[in-house]
Amino acid sequence: NGLFILPWVLIYYFYHFIEKSRKQQLDTLQLESLIKELELKTIKGHINPHFIFNALNSIRALVVENPERARAAITELSNILRSSMQIEKVETVPFEKDLDIIKDYLALENMRFEDRLKIEYEIDQDTLNQPVPPMMLQTLVENAIKHGISKQIKGGVVKIISDFKGNFHEMTVQNTGQLNGFNNKEGFGLSSTSDRLNLLYGENAKFEIKQVTPFLVEAKVMLPVLIIKN
Repeated sequence: NGLFILPWVLIYYFYHFIEKSRKQQLDTLQLESLIKELELKTIKGHINPHFIFNALNSIRALVVENPERARAAITELSNILRSSMQIEKVETVPFEKDLDIIKDYLALENMRFEDRLKIEYEIDQDTLNQPVPPMMLQTLVENAIKHGISKQIKGGVVKIISDFKGNFHEMTVQNTGQLNGFNNKEGFGLSSTSDRLNLLYGENAKFEIKQVTPFLVEAKVMLPVLIIKN
């Protein structure tokens, strides 16, 4: 009888051992997922207030000098805030939607800088449906203006490029200016870009910033291409 019972006892303990191991693995995965979600929310929570602060400064600069333009700037800001509220709960949005936010933001900044800011777009229409982390590009544009255009007496150019290169969707922001030792780990805006890409894509996405000519800085995000089925 003992020999008959022993296999069933072994099967019983083996089964519960496997179940316990699977539950521990599941708990670990859930914990890792929760940590990743909290990290992403923390990063997002810093991006929006940072952007709002700079946008409000832009409006404040116009209030006394030109109230009519200030009112127009408030309209631009409300468009941006409405868009940011709509995308707050998602990890990616179509590039076209993110680009609309950029255009509103640059329209607002263009009112502040006037002739000192020239804006150019070079957009491959086929990239508009590609999913991108919301407001990531806006962070790079904001950085280009803060550390590039605003430091140039005569201002300069901000150029937005979106194209496919191999298996990557490349989003590039070029601006007049110099890095002067500034790198992609300095300043919250750029470090948050690296952190978000790492959390969302791991090693499948890349971010770099470099001085391409003596007077031109380029920040580039490379995301894996997603095949969009119609």
